[in-house]
Amino acid sequence: MVLDQLDRVHERIAGRFTRSEPRARAREYMSGLVAGLERKNGWTLAEQAGEMSPDGMQRLLRWADWDIDGVRDDVRDYVVEHLGEPDGVLIVDDTGFLKKGVRSAGVQRQYSGTAGRIENCQIGTFLAYASPRGHALIDRALYLPEPWCADRERCRRAGIPDGTEFETKPRQAMAMLTRAFEADVPFAWVTADEAYGQVKYLRAWLEEQDAAYVLATKVNDTLTTTDGAEARADELITGLPARSWRRLSVGAGAHGPREYDWARIPIGAGWRAGRGHWLLARRSLSDPTEIAYYVCYGPRRSTLLDLAWTAGTRWRIEECFQQAKNEAGLDHYQVRSWRAWYAHITLSMLAHAWLAVSRSLAIKGESVSTSRA
Repeated sequence: MVLDQLDRVHERIAGRFTRSEPRARAREYMSGLVAGLERKNGWTLAEQAGEMSPDGMQRLLRWADWDIDGVRDDVRDYVVEHLGEPDGVLIVDDTGFLKKGVRSAGVQRQYSGTAGRIENCQIGTFLAYASPRGHALIDRALYLPEPWCADRERCRRAGIPDGTEFETKPRQAMAMLTRAFEADVPFAWVTADEAYGQVKYLRAWLEEQDAAYVLATKVNDTLTTTDGAEARADELITGLPARSWRRLSVGAGAHGPREYDWARIPIGAGWRAGRGHWLLARRSLSDPTEIAYYVCYGPRRSTLLDLAWTAGTRWRIEECFQQAKNEAGLDHYQVRSWRAWYAHITLSMLAHAWLAVSRSLAIKGESVSTSRA
């Protein structure tokens, strides 16, 4: 039954392949990704498929003729079809993939939030979609550090297309969000951590798109007040009276409801008609000196609960990373080239999306095999 269900997902991407051999192997690849293997690399996936060597699986990722970005779009459309809601949230974040050596595309010693320290790794920037029905990854970009972009011969050895230029992670986020907007993905808010939220050109761009956001920012971010002055985020919040704070739960955590004290203050002069800007603060119950800050833009009628709930939704992408790595082999690959990274990550995202949809339908008491998989 499970394999029949996966066949329905595979049918969605069949038109992206020009030949039957890679089309069939993609199905075996995804089947292996969700098979519960301890490691999910070319050798183990080939063995799971009954093949004598990893050559076919490696060929699928490196050279086979199929539309990888087209499958990416199929993943997004599949997620929206099953999990889409008007109050959905688009979430941006990046995750690290620990690697050895210096030949893998984009690898270098850099900070990895996954490891919590500087490591030799690749970094992928991702876009996730979350709604009350579930959450899944819908887009991806491999981060290419500036030293790589300056070394064209090294790029060619890793299969990085000529003309590929350096893009910051926020710029990658903008490209992925643009694809989501153009595809009419239903959403109410965009959210991200402070690595993105403190970037003012990203905030300005989202406002140009009239995309509501709740973005974490740093404690010393300089913001414009309603009277046109400038002040640090912590200075604005310090002056709030005790009655401004409300205790709210923003969903279930690993150890029960995630409760914090929340407050907001209007910021920005000259609000657009029907829109507002706020600085949102989240204060720890156990340590009141531990305060997180968020800059927000959205409908003027937005409540404190709306903003707090959106801020809390950001954790869904962390769950996506954990689930995709543990259950769909997102970080199990053993490839070095630019194209092979995108091929593996895209197929892993599709496998994870299928698992997310399966969970959603199981909660509703439906069968994936009877849905429009």
